[in-house]
Amino acid sequence: MLNISNQRIDKKQIDALPLKNLRELPALRAGRRLGRWMLIVLAVGICTLFLPWRQNINGEGTVTALTPQDRPQTLQNAIAGRIEQWKVREGQFVQRNDTLLVISEIKDEYFDPKLPLRLKEQLQAKQGSLVATDAKIAALDGQKTALENGLAVKLSAARNKVRQAHFKVVSDSTDLIAIQNTFKIAQDRLQRYEKGYQSGLFSLTDLESRRLKVQEDYAKVIAQENKLNVTRQELLNAQLDLGTIQADYQEKLAKTQSDRSSAVSYRTEIDGEISKLVNKISSVDVRRGMYVIRAPQSGYVVRALKAGIGETIKEGESIATLQPDKPLVAVELYVRPNDVPLIQPGRHVRLEFDGWPAVQFSGWPNVAVGTFGGQVSVIDAVSSTNGKYRLLIEPQVSDKDPNWPKQLRVGSGVYGWVMLDNVPIWYEIWRKLNGFPPSLKAEPGSSGEGAKK
Repeated sequence: MLNISNQRIDKKQIDALPLKNLRELPALRAGRRLGRWMLIVLAVGICTLFLPWRQNINGEGTVTALTPQDRPQTLQNAIAGRIEQWKVREGQFVQRNDTLLVISEIKDEYFDPKLPLRLKEQLQAKQGSLVATDAKIAALDGQKTALENGLAVKLSAARNKVRQAHFKVVSDSTDLIAIQNTFKIAQDRLQRYEKGYQSGLFSLTDLESRRLKVQEDYAKVIAQENKLNVTRQELLNAQLDLGTIQADYQEKLAKTQSDRSSAVSYRTEIDGEISKLVNKISSVDVRRGMYVIRAPQSGYVVRALKAGIGETIKEGESIATLQPDKPLVAVELYVRPNDVPLIQPGRHVRLEFDGWPAVQFSGWPNVAVGTFGGQVSVIDAVSSTNGKYRLLIEPQVSDKDPNWPKQLRVGSGVYGWVMLDNVPIWYEIWRKLNGFPPSLKAEPGSSGEGAKK
């Protein structure tokens, strides 16, 4: 024994102490009760692990409209102008075609208050030129017809003259042949007379008469040849006259046709200018109707982007923001890219809107309080600027879920859970610890809620 203490204990003192054994000590009931409760809690925890748990995919988003025409839009002016008068104030409800803003013209080419009248006068002048051009075209058509008729008559006369000259050439040629035959006969007789004169059959007088006759016949041959040559020259002249008539009339017809083509071209230009003037008159009428900017649909004027009187606005510049009345409310929910393959159109969604108190058990949606039901309507094919994919959630009509609040405004925040299949709680805990994605009982799109959609 170590003598650490200065006080010593005698054996007699120990025997004098009132000691009891363990069996005589009172029983510890609190410890047994604690043990029983721990066993009960353990059993309940083990049973709880086998309860069904609804897998889900959470995401955040905002309230929007299901159709693009119900979403907030900016009001833009089609023409440049200067603000003259505002007819509405911010937050005011307007009906379709109500006047929102009145502007005035700032382009100098439209300053003339009588511009439509001036344009109509120009149009009338162009229409008068068109009538005159049509008359000129008609006159040229008549001139062309007259030239064609005159050409036909002249050509017929010239052809007749050519035929007459040709017949005369044939006649003179025949006469020449006859005269040549007569001259040949006279020559033969002269030869016989010369032989007869040498033989003493004919006198010198008869011989000289025969020689004179040959000279006369020769002179006739020369005269007939000259006549035939003149007739042939007349035939050539008639043929040349025929070609000259054709050339002259072709030149006149070509000039007439050229004048007509110029008139038709000028008429086409006038038609184009008339079309431009008509278009400009219509454009001026439409432009003057754009001095008053009207509401494209019923809604609320949320914000005026241009203020004041006399301020200049450009073409296509935004003037104010309009929230359409009674939009088909929907929710755009953004989820992670690795969760998109597990979601199909028609999947049930639980939604918690900003401003509405709610208690949500994501794994047990039936016991949630203050949440609203929806279903997946659209899944974007491409990711958004934040790297996530957008889901459009529309209201789901059922007896268990209440209708979405009427006080919802476009742009308010939403937190949602896309409901998947049921699994045991122990499986969900095991999946979370290992970082596995949610599991589906069937291939997406083959069956289940997505296939029904």
